[in-house]
Amino acid sequence: MKKALFAYVATLLAFLVLDGLWLGVLMGPTYKALLGSLMLDQPRLAPAAVFYLLYIVGCVVFVVLPAVTWQRAARLGALLGLVAYGTYDLTNWATLNGWSAQVSLMDWAWGTFATAVACTVGFWVAREAH
Repeated sequence: MKKALFAYVATLLAFLVLDGLWLGVLMGPTYKALLGSLMLDQPRLAPAAVFYLLYIVGCVVFVVLPAVTWQRAARLGALLGLVAYGTYDLTNWATLNGWSAQVSLMDWAWGTFATAVACTVGFWVAREAH
C-alpha cells in the first residue's frame, strides 16, 4: 500500500509539473492561437482535477506498479499516453470545428512524452519506497 501511495503521489506531481509548464509557460499562447473561441478564458478546475486524479490512477495501475524496470515504465507510459491522448485528440479532430491536425499531433506527442516521463518518475520513487 505504501508503495502504491508513493507511486501515485510521485507520478501525479511529475505529471502536474510537466503539464503546468507545457500549458502555462511553453504552449498556452499557441493553444489559444490555434483553438481560439474553443478555449475558455479560465479552465474549469473541477473537471481538470478529476482528469488528473483519474489519469494518474491509470498510470499507476497499468504502468508504474507492473513495470519491472524504469525502461519498461517509460515504454508502457508512452504507450498509455499514445492511446489516451490519441483517443482524445483524434476524437476532437473528427468531431469539432476548429480542431486541426496540427493541434492533434502536437498534443498527442506531448501526452505521449509527459506520460512516459511521469510514469518513469513514479516507478523510481515506488522502487525506493519498498
